[in-house]
Amino acid sequence: MNDYYLGIDVSKGYADFIMLDSAKEIVERNFQLDDTFEGHNKLYIFFESFFHTHHGATVYAGVESTGGYENNWITCLHKFQSNFAIKAARLNPKGVSHHGKATMKRVTTDKISAITIAEYLITHPEKVIYLEEDYFYSLKRQWTFIRMLVKQKVQLLNQWESFVYNANPEILTYCRDGVPQWVLRLLTLFPTAASMAKATISSLVEIPYVKEGLAKKLIESAKRSVASATDVIYENTIQSLSAEIRHKEKLIKAQLKLMAQHCHLPEIDLLKTFKCIGDFSAIGLLIEIGPIERFVSVKHLASFFGLHPIYKMSGDGIWGMHMSKQGRTQPRAILFMVALSASVHNPLIREIYLHHIKKGKCRMDALGVCMHKILRIIYGMLKNNTPFDPEIDRKNRETFKSKKNIELKDTKRRFQQLDDNAPISRRQDKKRKEREQSQSDNITKYEISVPTPLHSIN
Repeated sequence: MNDYYLGIDVSKGYADFIMLDSAKEIVERNFQLDDTFEGHNKLYIFFESFFHTHHGATVYAGVESTGGYENNWITCLHKFQSNFAIKAARLNPKGVSHHGKATMKRVTTDKISAITIAEYLITHPEKVIYLEEDYFYSLKRQWTFIRMLVKQKVQLLNQWESFVYNANPEILTYCRDGVPQWVLRLLTLFPTAASMAKATISSLVEIPYVKEGLAKKLIESAKRSVASATDVIYENTIQSLSAEIRHKEKLIKAQLKLMAQHCHLPEIDLLKTFKCIGDFSAIGLLIEIGPIERFVSVKHLASFFGLHPIYKMSGDGIWGMHMSKQGRTQPRAILFMVALSASVHNPLIREIYLHHIKKGKCRMDALGVCMHKILRIIYGMLKNNTPFDPEIDRKNRETFKSKKNIELKDTKRRFQQLDDNAPISRRQDKKRKEREQSQSDNITKYEISVPTPLHSIN
């Protein structure tokens, strides 16, 4: 065998390496290199020596995603691919961790972690995707940065609302659907009700979107305010928070614009052919999905998004049926906003949404169905490299309906027909009678010739 597997356990500033063959035998025992130019150079010299003695060999290298510490090593391996037969993969730490538990290793060290990574490459090749180059690397970093800014903005808004509630609670009536820019600018100038009560109409009108009528209303409500905080500390804190929130919003918009301008991946343009998927949604979904080849079917992608239904079925009943909501929350949040917009503006999704509303589903359940439908469409678009076409989905739905009309025989009962003398519950008896009636209706409607169950003969 000419295949060898290099497990790399990355730590801050260095990494542990170990090489195994296909039989999980150690070919090169554990060694450690620093994440420096000299360390990368030593790794190159190691590969030079290894491939000199192992002609025709291919090395499969794997590193866990460790929050960015692995990026330098991944880039280094990609550079080496021009001279050596090396394939590098970034691994999900959860999968590697579960594999380590399955092997029942009692001790955890850097060496053992490197061995576990190499064994994971050998045992689960179907779970590993080797990329020549990580096209999403810069996008992922910027995407993470934007998410961090959004999180910081939310934290600032929570603090801001707490302070404003005590300093000028009446202004919060204008913030029920989010905090407008004019409110932030207003509180930067007049942070408390006491200071706003002393303001003039002309000074308020200078703020964009604040007309004379609104200015009068704001001053009058400030004079009758029940605010309890009027001190200088509150004023200064509200002013600082308002200014910082405005700065965060400007920074987020600038980063989103920069990301949209410099992202020229063909998959982005492909996703944007679906009405209601814009630049931000397309980039976010693509980053979270990654290479579509990771998912052998749309069911695997639905599980990754946490959209698959989960339920318990035992004995007489089925219960607990709901969306699993397991997995990453960020892609599911993006897909929810896309579905929310598409249920109004996309004719195909609007049609599906109204159909389920008429069937009695609540609004959120119908949106969940739309999310699953949109995800299936996205999978088909990326898998087949075709733009969105609503007619393709309509034809697929008609084909599915035509197949569903003819009920297939229940293979669970291929060894014994239903027995009326079985000591079953009343609920199970009702289900069996409904099943018999359904089969009888199919025989009459589609002229299906099936043998009559023995227990029905008197």
